[in-house]
Amino acid sequence: MFLGLEWYWWLIIVVVVALSIPFKVKFMKWWSKRQKEQKDKWGGEE
Repeated sequence: MFLGLEWYWWLIIVVVVALSIPFKVKFMKWWSKRQKEQKDKWGGEE
């Protein structure tokens, strides 16, 4: 198989990546909101 991995390992990798994408999007939204709140809290631009 491709790169020496069996087909089921590729299936597991694809499933893990597909499940992690929504969590990454949610984290990025939360992070940008947190950064904006901290900027407001500390008086805007540095």
